[in-house]
Amino acid sequence: MKIFLLGLPGSGKTTLGKELSVVLGLDFVDLDLEIERAAGKKITEIFSERGENYFRELESNELKKWCTSPSGFVMATGGGTPCFLDNLERINQSGKSVFLDVPAEVIAGRIHGAELSDRPLLASLPPDELKEKIQMLRSDRMIFYERAHFVVSGEAITSAELIRKIKG
Repeated sequence: MKIFLLGLPGSGKTTLGKELSVVLGLDFVDLDLEIERAAGKKITEIFSERGENYFRELESNELKKWCTSPSGFVMATGGGTPCFLDNLERINQSGKSVFLDVPAEVIAGRIHGAELSDRPLLASLPPDELKEKIQMLRSDRMIFYERAHFVVSGEAITSAELIRKIKG
């Protein structure tokens, strides 16, 4: 079984993905870390040196590799992963996709004051613009996120909720 967690930065993909992988006995994969490993650079360096388009190509290539893997896993995708190239179609054909629909104000509260340098689209924002940027990203990306196999909404989503949705 391959499970792909989709959602905005700060929606809980990594935290819930790790929990879910333990419960289901599957490996946990953080797509951003896999991209960094393959490129030999931090995502922020890739963005600053080569730009977002180049990053999205690397992201898509790494995703393809995992989608064709014979092994099952739980993957935390990047927030924009399903929104570029044919990534969402590939995800939905390869496994089960779950959109973690967390309100923008909750996400802003979670990541306010946190180290944003690992989040290139949010790193340069002053704190008072963070919620507005998250709401804009949410609005722009919703057309993709809503095409996930499952949507789990709430302020404090649990791994138990995810398992109930996935196992139906």
